[in-house]
Parts: sequence; structure tokens; C-alpha cells
Amino acid sequence: MHESYEHGRKYPADFRVKYKFRTAEEGGRKSGQPYQGYRSDFAYLDEEGTGKGYMIHPEFEDEKGEIVLENDKPVAKEGTACMWILIPKMREYHRRKIKIGTKGFFIEGPHHIADCEVIELLGLFTNPSEK
Repeated sequence: MHESYEHGRKYPADFRVKYKFRTAEEGGRKSGQPYQGYRSDFAYLDEEGTGKGYMIHPEFEDEKGEIVLENDKPVAKEGTACMWILIPKMREYHRRKIKIGTKGFFIEGPHHIADCEVIELLGLFTNPSEK
């Protein structure tokens, strides 16, 4: 069973996205849908082609907006996810980049495996920017 990141970190996710995983034919994952606890990185659409990716991990939600607690079955092909910036000192950079409507990707190495768009700001401006 998955334990919510908020429970362990004691602060909320930084932002929420709507996402859609690409098919294998579109350049997405060839091994099927990931499970809760998946550790992809995040890249911004406006930085596409630069090779930049950031340690910002998704925590998937169900159709009611609740964190998926099962980690033994694949997550939905499309839906919403809370996003967690893992390096606190990078929060300052992301505070300048992220706003409602910002587009990006979940990435695995150089592969863009899901398209996403920021739909809500959560703790981005109040979560710690230093460890």
C-alpha cells in the first residue's frame, strides 16, 4: 500500500497536473503503464530539446481527486497527479517557471512518455526552499 508523500514530508504537493501517457507508437513507454510510486522526472515544454529534466515526481490521483493508495496495479492512462519538487533549493527556479497552463512532460531519460499541463498551484510558494 502506498503512503502519501504529504504524510511523510509534512507539507503539501507543489502543484497539480493533468497528464496523458503516450502510447508506445507515440514514443511512450513500451513496458505498459506505471504504478503509484513511479519516479519519472519532469521537463518543461519551453525547454524541449535542451536535455533538461528535473527531479519532480508525480503522485497519481483517482477520478475523485484522491491519492491512489494501491501500488499493485497500473495507474490510469490519463488523469491528474500531484507533483513534488524533490530538491528544495530548486523550488526558487520552479516558482518562476510554473503557473496555471504551464506545459511539460514526464520523462524517462530522453523519452517524453506523458504530456502534462499545470492545472493548480498547491504548496509551491509556501513549501520550504531550503533543507
